[in-house]
Amino acid sequence: MPLSPAGSNHAKRTPKTKAKKVIELEKHTEEAQAVMASPASEEIIFALDIGTRTVVGIAGTQENDKFKVLAAETLEHKNRAMMDGQIHDIAQVAKLAGEVRDRLEKKLGFKLTKVAIAAAGRVLRTCEVKVEREIEQGLEIDKQMISRLEMEGIQMAQAKLDQEIMHNEKTQYYCVGYSVINYYLNGFVISSLAGHRGRFIGAEILATFLPHVVVDSLYTVMSRIGLEVASLTLEPIAAINVTIPRDLRLLNLALVDIGAGTSDIAITRDGSVVAYAMAPVAGDEITECIAQHYLLDFNTSEKIKVSLTSGTKEISFTDILGVKRSVSSSEVLEVIRPAVVMLAETISQRILEYNHKAPNAVFLIGGGSQVPGLTDLIAGYLKLAKERVVVRGREVIKNIKFSGKKLSGPEAITPLGIAVTAQMQQGQDFLAVTINGKKIRLFNSRKLSVSDALVLIGYDAAHLIGRSGKSIRFEINGETRLVKGGYGKAAEIYVNDKPASLTTILKVGDNIEVKPAEDGENASARLSEIIKDYKTGKAKLNGNIIQIGTMVYINGKEVYQDEEIKDGDVLLVNRIITLKDLLADVKVNFEDNIVLVNGQSAGMHYELNDGDEIEYKLKEQEDAQSKLPVDNEIKEFSDPMDSGIEQDKLVQGISSLLPDKFSVVVNGKAIEIEREKNEYMFIDIFNYISFDLSKPRGNIVLKLNGRQAGFTDRINHGDIIEIYWDK
Repeated sequence: MPLSPAGSNHAKRTPKTKAKKVIELEKHTEEAQAVMASPASEEIIFALDIGTRTVVGIAGTQENDKFKVLAAETLEHKNRAMMDGQIHDIAQVAKLAGEVRDRLEKKLGFKLTKVAIAAAGRVLRTCEVKVEREIEQGLEIDKQMISRLEMEGIQMAQAKLDQEIMHNEKTQYYCVGYSVINYYLNGFVISSLAGHRGRFIGAEILATFLPHVVVDSLYTVMSRIGLEVASLTLEPIAAINVTIPRDLRLLNLALVDIGAGTSDIAITRDGSVVAYAMAPVAGDEITECIAQHYLLDFNTSEKIKVSLTSGTKEISFTDILGVKRSVSSSEVLEVIRPAVVMLAETISQRILEYNHKAPNAVFLIGGGSQVPGLTDLIAGYLKLAKERVVVRGREVIKNIKFSGKKLSGPEAITPLGIAVTAQMQQGQDFLAVTINGKKIRLFNSRKLSVSDALVLIGYDAAHLIGRSGKSIRFEINGETRLVKGGYGKAAEIYVNDKPASLTTILKVGDNIEVKPAEDGENASARLSEIIKDYKTGKAKLNGNIIQIGTMVYINGKEVYQDEEIKDGDVLLVNRIITLKDLLADVKVNFEDNIVLVNGQSAGMHYELNDGDEIEYKLKEQEDAQSKLPVDNEIKEFSDPMDSGIEQDKLVQGISSLLPDKFSVVVNGKAIEIEREKNEYMFIDIFNYISFDLSKPRGNIVLKLNGRQAGFTDRINHGDIIEIYWDK
């Protein structure tokens, strides 16, 4: 055979390449055709099943009497971001849910913006009520009348539950779904009210509730990935809507959805769902049993549990110590038997508690239902024939059209149920409002308020109440002062442009606007703001330069007018404004002295000015001075040599020459001070001792020779000083 122009390798490679492409095309043909034939994005129902072990996403649409699944995705949590059906790590769950959404969008070719979700019944509460109302005689009953009747019943159930828990717990519950047990027309049970006429209509309703925290976490995850919640239901409600059609609900059946963290139960009888319950045990108990027995991490143990349902005879693994092991599946089954027995017993007890007897049959769904031996154990506890307890997969779901293999086992029931339930609800159970431009839907279970809407979008409560700014507390001359921070401004709430509050009741289509609270400004203060008549200057007193006006010390350090005051500061303020202030500060009695200001006599109320020269002298010294002989008299009556000596003595007596150093006693310890200036004030002593004024521990006490003193009091040789904090 002649070779092709490209060579023999080309001739051999082409058929394989074509065959590979054909296989790939055949593999994706059905899914690709489904996507190509998909309707507009607004008609798509997107459902997410946020499970303890996996996140499952389904996108589909209703076609006549069938729900057509266009695409599906399943991803496992990489770590235990959820436990017992409750979200623990919001960021991790949001990341995984976002990945599922992204993969579905890639398959569909358009963005998904709305989602249907379901909550697990981890802390489920139920409330059964009967509601009746009179209608106009002869008026045909339509869907709107039925919807209003059901909503009235749900609100009645919410009020009843609120009353029951008012005195027992503080948890706030949220209605996540309901079932109509019976409809009534003129007092008689009827399967459907639509199209009938009568005087009285009624409904017996079983409403299910979960704590706000459970619902909030689901809404927060959806908000994190930019999805609007279009439908919210309870997982067992979603499951029963696709596994037990209405015509089978005449039988007393129990549906048990065994997940990883919880086992949700729904019971039917006489054509209705009559009870919902939850068992706080599920597949994770079995996984943990394997982990503890073989010293394995959780993920490895989970893989071993899953392999038990695949018919594997031998199971190999490496424990946390690095030891490689190989065990038979029969050995593992023996190890987990106590956990399986406990699971079967707990589920059976819950069924008997809510059904008051063994049902006609039990359907098991969910990933945890596939554990070998579980169905037989439940049948034994309920005293049913073994064939009356069965595991159900996707094959039992009617009116579902999907050819993919990703949703085939019992774990597919709940995500398909969430999608179908969302299609059934058609938005009737939700109240659509807008908050700050964002549209949300609230389950219309009672009179919903602005606070309910804010809770569901995860609005930070700190933005509702403005905090006051920080205050400054300081001490001035022993007196405590407080400068308060600015007052916070509370959030402003408007509903339809009118002032409202958190308790304002909402209606369909309301537009809510919330302007966040504003915190008050922190307090600030400067010395000039605290001391209004601040004045500074210098004067001379008997030739010595002294400071006059206002002298301020903060924590022992002299400061000036523009100084900023901080919280905890200790201020000492001394004022020398008048001549009286000055003389009092230097301990000079005005009456006993002759006082001159700028060479002229002045009264004690004279207000000192910068540059003034003040002189004072005891009146007795003035009299003595006036009696001294003048120079010519001294020369006349004294010996020339003696006169010089006597004159020196006189000058010394008048000048009172000071020693080079002096000492004082501070807190019992002698302190020697080198004299560098003529006068020393009390505050100068802090330069010679260790005493921290910056960290006050009460009011400071200053004593000089046993009496209260001030920072500007003069100190002299031999003075006894005491300084301490008065706590």
